[in-house]
Amino acid sequence: MPRIILASQSPRRKQLLEQIGIKKFDILVPQAEEDYDPALSPEEIVSSICRRKAEAALALSRDPAAIIIAADTMVFLDGLRLGKPRDQVDAFTMLSVLSGRTHHVCTGVTLCRGERVETRTETTAVTFRPLTQDEIWGYIRSGEPFDKAGAYGAQGKAALFVSRIEGDYFNVMGLPLYLLGKMLADFGIQLFSAEEDL
Repeated sequence: MPRIILASQSPRRKQLLEQIGIKKFDILVPQAEEDYDPALSPEEIVSSICRRKAEAALALSRDPAAIIIAADTMVFLDGLRLGKPRDQVDAFTMLSVLSGRTHHVCTGVTLCRGERVETRTETTAVTFRPLTQDEIWGYIRSGEPFDKAGAYGAQGKAALFVSRIEGDYFNVMGLPLYLLGKMLADFGIQLFSAEEDL
């Protein structure tokens, strides 16, 4: 079994890897530029950023035999990116514009091993029910929005806001597991194998 490196400090991505049976992996958090050309499509943006993260982690690891997993997730409404809120007012603004509307969560996933680098994307449509101002402020006071793109996490209290998800639910959490499983299989990692520990 090759060494697996997750190029992310996200606790959610760590949990999702463990959920699919990958128990043994290292975490490296590379310093990679996250700037992008706003003229690019959402898929092109997340692809370019996660690829940079993977390549930076590979250089940092100095282990060409390791399989690097990198991901970048962004929230888009009408083609405009919603990042992490700067403060309570910014969080309120984001959640207000998401209220009663459908937005898209786009994740780029890059796997690399030595000179082999593959990047794919997954997009999930998420619809919020109409929210009241009291609900939005109550959620903001919970403290959940501030480290999350779009000012919410579907795995937390904001699950009460989501009326519909079309696509991979785990993509909304930051790591599309179906796509990742296919990519790992392409790299020779079989998640359903005779090996007890991956």
